[in-house]
Amino acid sequence: MSEAMPAQPKRSRRNLVVLVIVVLVLVALVVLHVLHRQQPARATPPQVVTVATASTGTMPEVLSELGTVTPTATVTVLPQLSGYLTAVGYHEGQDIQKGQFLAQIDQRQYEISKQQAQAQLAKDRAALAQARSDLARFTELNQRKSIAEQTYTDQVFLVQQDEAAVKSDLATIAQDDLDLAYCHITAPVAGRVGLRLVDPGNYVTASSSPGIVVITTIKPTTVEFTVPQDSLARVMDRLNSGASLPVTAYSSDNSRQIATGNLYAASNQMATATGTVTLRATFANDDEALFPNEFVNVKLLVDTLQNAVLVPTAAVQTGAPGDYVYLVNGANQTVSVHKVALGPSDGKNTVITSGLAATDTVVTDGMDRLSDGAKIRASTARAGAAASGAGAGAAGSSGAAAASGAHPHRRPPGAASGASSASATPAAAS
Repeated sequence: MSEAMPAQPKRSRRNLVVLVIVVLVLVALVVLHVLHRQQPARATPPQVVTVATASTGTMPEVLSELGTVTPTATVTVLPQLSGYLTAVGYHEGQDIQKGQFLAQIDQRQYEISKQQAQAQLAKDRAALAQARSDLARFTELNQRKSIAEQTYTDQVFLVQQDEAAVKSDLATIAQDDLDLAYCHITAPVAGRVGLRLVDPGNYVTASSSPGIVVITTIKPTTVEFTVPQDSLARVMDRLNSGASLPVTAYSSDNSRQIATGNLYAASNQMATATGTVTLRATFANDDEALFPNEFVNVKLLVDTLQNAVLVPTAAVQTGAPGDYVYLVNGANQTVSVHKVALGPSDGKNTVITSGLAATDTVVTDGMDRLSDGAKIRASTARAGAAASGAGAGAAGSSGAAAASGAHPHRRPPGAASGASSASATPAAAS
């Protein structure tokens, strides 16, 4: 009886230990199952974007540059001789014609010089007549051998000297006549005179600065501007082919059109410091809207592309792949990064020279978190027809920006872009 009592508590403790171990193993198995249980995959919802379909149309190839109005002629009228200015025959700011009287220099001293030259001419002519008479007599005597040969020869030389003296007197008189003409100053070109530089009563000298007046030709006029060397080849090809390249001048703030003209000349050298070449366009300027030395914005229409592939400018991105668009894959409504080559742009639409067809659909807005292969859903509120008016809009924008202009929303694939395009014409995905 005493031996059975200690054995029972030992078995109870052993059973308790086994029970605890079993419980711990069960708890461990439950924990492992919970930790290693595979979470159900969440389906990523498609991203809402705005799309547009590429279209074909016309696109003007335009270069936008800064130009300066350069008159066809700017002449500073300088006196050719010295004297007192006695009269001025123009009003400041007056339009004058070529040959119109401008100023008068006191010519009395030049008239006196001419009278002296005329008197000397008369004297030399009388001496020449006497020498010729003597030569005729000496010739007859020389034939008879009545005088020395040296006397006859000396007389021949004397006649030649008197003839030269007469020619010199005639040249002096001609110079005096020219001086008298210089005293009466006339306009060498037609144009507009500036402010008066010298008042009557002042003593002027030959080629004295600042001159008598400055004449500037207003009608017609020219505008000089520069183009980068990358665009020069295209311009020269068109210019050398005889094509007329329209040039439009806008105000300095680009708010209004001033005048239209044509490109007619290019410089024969390139500026090495800037890598540009100077071009010149001519304008009739009948309304005198272009003022000399005025700064203007110039738009040169190089060519107009026909049947070009157009997409909204907002669809064009720039990143690690270069220039690219998000191409919509119509079969599964996903997008892929599609590299493209760009052409001219008018700000609203951009030409795609290669890498895209006219029927392809691209994303124009909602590219903030878009990546290659992402699923999309076209926005029904903003989806519409393709860029059907792109061609007409491009054709009427001859004053658009050049193809080298910056495109908005440029970023690498997957990077954030908070901008959106309000100008793009969206289209529903096919």
